[in-house]
Amino acid sequence: MKPIELISPVDGSVYAERTPLSLPAAQAAVAAAKSAQKPWAARPLAERIALVKAGVARLNDMKDVVVPELAWQMGRPTRFGGEYGGVNARTDYMAEIAEKTLAPLMVEDSDKFRRYLAREALGVVFIVAPWNYPYLTTINTLVPALIAGNTVILKHASQTMLVGERLAEAFHAAGVPEDVFQNVVLDHAATEALIAARSFGFVNFTGSVAGGLAMEKAAAGTFTPLGLELGGKDPGYVRHDANLDAAVDTLMDGAMFNAGQCCCGIERVYVHASLYDAFVEKSVAWVNALKLGNPFDADSTLGPMAHKRFAAVVRGQIAEAVAKGAKPLIDVKNFAADDGGAYLAPQILINVDHSMRVMTEESFGPVVGIMKVADDAEAIRLMNDSPYGLTASVWTQDYDTAAAIGQQIETGTVFMNRADYLDPALCWTGCKDTGRGGSLSYLGFHSVTRPKSYHLKKV
Repeated sequence: MKPIELISPVDGSVYAERTPLSLPAAQAAVAAAKSAQKPWAARPLAERIALVKAGVARLNDMKDVVVPELAWQMGRPTRFGGEYGGVNARTDYMAEIAEKTLAPLMVEDSDKFRRYLAREALGVVFIVAPWNYPYLTTINTLVPALIAGNTVILKHASQTMLVGERLAEAFHAAGVPEDVFQNVVLDHAATEALIAARSFGFVNFTGSVAGGLAMEKAAAGTFTPLGLELGGKDPGYVRHDANLDAAVDTLMDGAMFNAGQCCCGIERVYVHASLYDAFVEKSVAWVNALKLGNPFDADSTLGPMAHKRFAAVVRGQIAEAVAKGAKPLIDVKNFAADDGGAYLAPQILINVDHSMRVMTEESFGPVVGIMKVADDAEAIRLMNDSPYGLTASVWTQDYDTAAAIGQQIETGTVFMNRADYLDPALCWTGCKDTGRGGSLSYLGFHSVTRPKSYHLKKV
């Protein structure tokens, strides 16, 4: 089979290549995972938790390898230190709530009946992970799936396929059996064939809407549960009573961090007319202070996008918007590292509207459009004018106001005075074309288990 190449955005070189498994080899991996699942689930919960936490601890020990490897694979500057903060916090929280969440819910325990509702592992969980936050997005499902007693097969995006190898290396070194957690390299045909053959008890996919459609098509008629986190076009709304400086700092960081390649990154901002001019001025200054450059340079705050084809999409959206009347406020000449390829200068656009793709289609790059609004009603209408619904960021001084606005926004998460963040105690979920299902929180365990009822009667 033809090897899959990982092209580094740093210099355009082939950083790694791997040969995907043949379908028979992939089927053998599934068979091994199925054989290992019941013995794994039979282990005490405390033992499974300890092994999973030990695997993450081993991953922490590999930081000196993982961080530069991430930069080579997807371009994030090494100064940010990888994804360890979120990996550790999410692992710790899910481990902490596991016993309570997975414990049977007793309805009656008397001399006549014992009735209770239990949670049971789904079997083999298949994770198809993305490249933009390759460790974090995997951990979201990997940790609860293993703790709950499932075995896991991980297929990583080709852009970050070494991530799966590092995770497997860490977990196996910690004592998680190799058949319990397997990393595989698969092509699209083998992936779809495995899903169509009812190989898995649950499939979690993070990626594009087109990818999600392919997953649903492959699973059609199998009744395999799917967790899908797909596209996003997350808005920020700055009300008249917002803390202006805090809003600028958080929303621009949410738009530009990781070269804008964040599932819940800010892609459009609506600002009350009373703050609009000041917000735009401060935002331009904030973005102009970024340093686009090689991710291994200590002063680079913005690295290349993960692939030049991703940058081409963003450049196309910007060019189209400008042709329709949008005004770019960032002088690309101030970012000399912009090479017309993967290295892309950040951009702020004003005079934008929803006839422009940059305000309605996912950009997934370092560009943000800013629009002036008259009131909450206009902001809510524009925020909902999107096929996506992952997060929305509302800037105000009042909890009740933020909640009231949030109730009217079609989204999975409502933020007040923050953005681009996952709280492990809250469910990570979306609506509309963003997908379905949820990870993290106690509901994350529900995604990788099924309810099983026990109605026991003494005669």
